[in-house]
Amino acid sequence: MTTADTKITSLSDLIATVPNIPDYLFRNPPKNASTIYTQMMPGDAVRPEFTTWRDEQWSWRNTIAVHDQSYHMHSLHIRGAKALEFLQYLSVNTFRNFGVGAAKQLLVCSPEGYVIGDAILYRLEEDDFLVVGNPATTDWVEYNAQALDYGVTSELDPMWALNKAKKREFWRFQVEGPNAWELLEELHGGPLPEIKFFKSDTINIAGCKVRGMRHTMGGVPGLELSGPWADLRTVRNALVKAGKKYGLRLIGSLAYFTTVIESGWWAVPVSAVYTSPEMKGFRDWLSAKNAAMRMSLGGSFYSPDIQDYYLSPYDLNCGHLVKFDHDYIGRAALEAMKDKPHRKKVTLVWNAEDVMKIHQSQLETVTGDAPLPITMPLAATARMHYDRVEDTKGNMIGLSIYPSYSVNERAMLSLASVDMDFAEHGTEVVLVWGEDGGGARSAGNVEMHSQVRIRATVAPSPISQAAQSYRSKIGIKRGSVQDV
Repeated sequence: MTTADTKITSLSDLIATVPNIPDYLFRNPPKNASTIYTQMMPGDAVRPEFTTWRDEQWSWRNTIAVHDQSYHMHSLHIRGAKALEFLQYLSVNTFRNFGVGAAKQLLVCSPEGYVIGDAILYRLEEDDFLVVGNPATTDWVEYNAQALDYGVTSELDPMWALNKAKKREFWRFQVEGPNAWELLEELHGGPLPEIKFFKSDTINIAGCKVRGMRHTMGGVPGLELSGPWADLRTVRNALVKAGKKYGLRLIGSLAYFTTVIESGWWAVPVSAVYTSPEMKGFRDWLSAKNAAMRMSLGGSFYSPDIQDYYLSPYDLNCGHLVKFDHDYIGRAALEAMKDKPHRKKVTLVWNAEDVMKIHQSQLETVTGDAPLPITMPLAATARMHYDRVEDTKGNMIGLSIYPSYSVNERAMLSLASVDMDFAEHGTEVVLVWGEDGGGARSAGNVEMHSQVRIRATVAPSPISQAAQSYRSKIGIKRGSVQDV
């Protein structure tokens, strides 16, 4: 059956027309990092670069970085007397001690225990919650709000690219770096209220009431600021003007998406929505134009079975979030997985000589196809770029994602989930770079190239010492991060 033979209205319909899901996703554009990481941002508000991506990366470790998060994520209100109970049924982590003004990580899994996605969940009022994240998570929550009998309502404020009104309910900035507190206190007109991790309070900026939430993108001290859309320009201008003497930098979209490599966040996993028999109703509900089939897949790892791309919370170092003190979708599967072998999330530090050989090959005449270029700072060839990780004997031991350069670490890096036997820091592994078939699988979206192997060393995740220190301090002073 082809798309010409049947009417395609749902994700289920579309899946039924393709030979296999990975091949379909491999053929999806875009296939270059500059497009991937700028397509969700309006050009003037969030440029690819404001100074240079290197200067902007440097700023969140050394001065002040302002990340504009107002455009590229969905926001979904869930309201009702049973809203907390409903959201708890979807999330593997516990929502105990979840008061108004606080936030939690919302980690949702398939009935088989594989990650669908995660988001930040804000409790704005007693019965009003806001889910902020990518569509994989918000779609699942919105569907269940309609399908399950909790009496809740949902209201979606879509990301800018899908937002016909071109107006959001809230603007959202992340302000972080060693000088962030001094700047915010100056604008507030005095000491900031004590705000604990994932808690919020009101501060004043340029006559606007702003919600400040203790959170970080790059793993350094800072606040997430948010407020009514009408105040966006006023607050932004005040930050930029007062922040000049502190070395403030606005962060462009190229540098913004490299924060994941320093903070260790596996932001966009292959969502486990394609195969579960119990999720057929969800696939029937989703439009054929849903992000699940508009995403692009790339990298050296290939399997015709999309399930080979799925990851459990345990594989992503989120096992501490998995609680068995409440009922939720996927609980039985996660309980069965708990004591079985898992992979571990780590950072891979790529061998500099091997990286330089690939760069050098772009300046030489070569016989046959040259290696795939390593674009800096973002080398991903797809929105979901999965590379094969091997031991030194060529055996597959894991998957790698987010190939990125960090000026703060002076290294080419990627996140990886590897077998526990290879997760010790300092272990030598090999990353396979370039598609098998040399780009043919991507149907012209990537130039033809030769596949090469790059040596890499296992390092902690997050790799940033600032992030490790910041998180450990939170754990000591503010209570365990495990309860977020």
